[in-house]
Amino acid sequence: MYTKKAVLAVAAVLAALLSAMAAPAAAATPAAPAAAAAPSGTVLGPCGPGRLCLWAKPDFKGRAQTHELATTDIDSCVALPPGTSAQSLANRTGRPVTTYQSAECAEAGEFETYPGRGTWVPQTPYEVRAFKLWER
Repeated sequence: MYTKKAVLAVAAVLAALLSAMAAPAAAATPAAPAAAAAPSGTVLGPCGPGRLCLWAKPDFKGRAQTHELATTDIDSCVALPPGTSAQSLANRTGRPVTTYQSAECAEAGEFETYPGRGTWVPQTPYEVRAFKLWER
């Protein structure tokens, strides 16, 4: 038979081992995307409710293009005007939006989907040339 002291010692060692094994896993867990918050010092560009706003330059600078939910087809590829692109965006449509590097919404290039709960992206990972708004 094991003594109470021996059982408690083994339990303490097992608890320490489990704790040590869980710490690296917690550290390796990816953080939530930072798309909803701008870095310190970045001023969010103006973008009204129900709109997708796209800026030509990072940090919400340059000429903005605004697309309203009421006038944009859902689940359809919307290309930006030829010769234009966007490098920052705000999605206030209440619907997910996928941005594409390709002007044809081709998934062969880069693409990223952003939630519609008020997502602000000061720097997209590529030049946005088209987008799709999705039905929730």
